[in-house]
Amino acid sequence: MKQQIYLEHANITVNNLQEAVKFFQTAFPHFKIRGAGNDLREWVHLGDDYTYVAINQAIHKETKVIKNYDGVGINHIGFVVPNVEEIAANLLKNGYKRDYPKQIEQFRIRDYFADADGNQYEFVQYLSEALEERNSYTS
Repeated sequence: MKQQIYLEHANITVNNLQEAVKFFQTAFPHFKIRGAGNDLREWVHLGDDYTYVAINQAIHKETKVIKNYDGVGINHIGFVVPNVEEIAANLLKNGYKRDYPKQIEQFRIRDYFADADGNQYEFVQYLSEALEERNSYTS
């Protein structure tokens, strides 16, 4: 059996650790703190048995991230989800705003939200099991 490759975790640094935990637990209510510490800075690993986000408290407060895809850096992190509408509804009712217009395509729905620091996250729901449809690059 071929082993599936998947992204185990993303590691981010934020201005407000508790606010970041709130954002992710709003999007993913099943995410739990897997581990935490306060070595050089306070940190948590927040997720489930298969994936997590390592979140670090910034030592120095920074301004919000402004991404325009013109400079270097990570533009967004994408999560495949079973129900993008449910996640969007949870985020919207808790005061989070869309960071990019929702995209409804033939075989997927994508929605983008930013956390309190301006880090962007894509939530994608595939509407087909056929890989050639899911991975289509034409609308």
